[in-house]
Amino acid sequence: MSEKLQAGGLHLDRIIFIGRTYNEYMSMFDLTKEQLQGRRILDCPAGACSFTAEASKHGLDVIATDIAYTFDTDALHAKGTQDIAHMLEHMQTAQHEYDWTMMGTIEQLGNTRLFALETFCKDRAQYDQRYIPATLPQLPLPDKSVDLTLSAHFLFMYADRLDLSFHIQCLREMMRVTTQEIRIFPLVNLQGKRVSFIEEAIFTASAGEWISEEKPTPYIFQKGAESILILKRKL
Repeated sequence: MSEKLQAGGLHLDRIIFIGRTYNEYMSMFDLTKEQLQGRRILDCPAGACSFTAEASKHGLDVIATDIAYTFDTDALHAKGTQDIAHMLEHMQTAQHEYDWTMMGTIEQLGNTRLFALETFCKDRAQYDQRYIPATLPQLPLPDKSVDLTLSAHFLFMYADRLDLSFHIQCLREMMRVTTQEIRIFPLVNLQGKRVSFIEEAIFTASAGEWISEEKPTPYIFQKGAESILILKRKL
């Protein structure tokens, strides 16, 4: 079996490698560039997102972690291209599950996902140190080594296969490495339903050291995904 398709017992076929852009992140997490300046930012898990690449060009200090970074860039580019094609096929029958006001058309969605993938691959090929292989619920980062952690389309979204205990462990690990703030999107599963154990996961993981807030997101695409979770460490 090709080493490009398997690493450390993980097979690349088990990973869905699709990402979002910098502009999507700024919208979904309701952020401004001014809020990010002077802060060390972690994208976790980042997948094929181009946020790290684009934000770095804006002079921001960003690193990304993902289980997929075990594999080389060429293999990830091929997998991402394949996954985008499959996603677009699926969208032909599932487009009613999404609000297309911002995204436009299925073709525009495909172009946006391809832009994110291409931008990620070019940046990783040049600045590999920004992209750290990591398998949640563990992060190979020192305590309080980043100021802000952004986590998109992983926590809560796969609650049908990743249980409460796993989410608690992930939240604790993100809290361990983060000094100030964690933002998570979305708060619904793949069917657009709010996950029932969000509050319990936060309460158990935070141990009274973090406060939580939900607020609407300007980013509208998956129906039901209308808010973000903001966790702030108590002063």
